[in-house]
Amino acid sequence: MRSLSFLSWLFLFAGCSYLPFSGGKLSGKIVPYPESWETIVERPIVQLETNPSDPYSVNLWVVDIENHPYVYAGDNYATWAKNIESDRRVLLKSGDSVYELNAQRVLDAEFFKKFASAWEKKYGNRPRNENYDETYLFQLSERELEML
Repeated sequence: MRSLSFLSWLFLFAGCSYLPFSGGKLSGKIVPYPESWETIVERPIVQLETNPSDPYSVNLWVVDIENHPYVYAGDNYATWAKNIESDRRVLLKSGDSVYELNAQRVLDAEFFKKFASAWEKKYGNRPRNENYDETYLFQLSERELEML
């Protein structure tokens, strides 16, 4: 019975690019911050790595608003969202390209409306919880060079 459940589960997710698993360190070519995110985030799913000291990566949906990528955990205080609170340095992988970025939580009701519209336009549904202070929305931006 157990193997039948596993086979059913495996069949359900076969060929799915959005598996609900976390991973570790992302691989790919580190590339410079782009002038435009439009074509980079047109993919439905990207990968985000958090916690540089013990890399934790996830597959996420992403939207581009005003030439910045945004990732969203909804009202799920996911491990990757917790990691960002400790260290805002993240890596975003789209295709084979990896971008070194910083993540910043967005807590602005007016901006959240803009985000929800962009999310709906790209994915066909609005976020389930639109109360911005109960959700985890992050803007990704260029990582500043650290001073030695």
